[in-house]
Amino acid sequence: MIRSELIQKIAAENTHLTQRDVEQIVGTVFREIIEAMARGDRVELRGFGAFSVKVRDARTGRNPRTGEAVDVERKAVPFFKTGKLLRDRLNNREV
Repeated sequence: MIRSELIQKIAAENTHLTQRDVEQIVGTVFREIIEAMARGDRVELRGFGAFSVKVRDARTGRNPRTGEAVDVERKAVPFFKTGKLLRDRLNNREV
């Protein structure tokens, strides 16, 4: 599912909201998750999962084509851990 499909589905299930209202709500939710992660905060959506940031230390890597050593800088990467409810649903366990 892509963002526009999510917006359409929410708008269809909530006829009292306009498409524009739903777009703003979805945009605000995503923006707040991004901003929280940029600050290094953890975002938990109960039953769905938790978004967090992990930091990978600087290291020496290798260019796969040439085999030459390459310095890889320290970087932050997004991480998602599924919640129990989602994991159980994906594995067809009763919820």
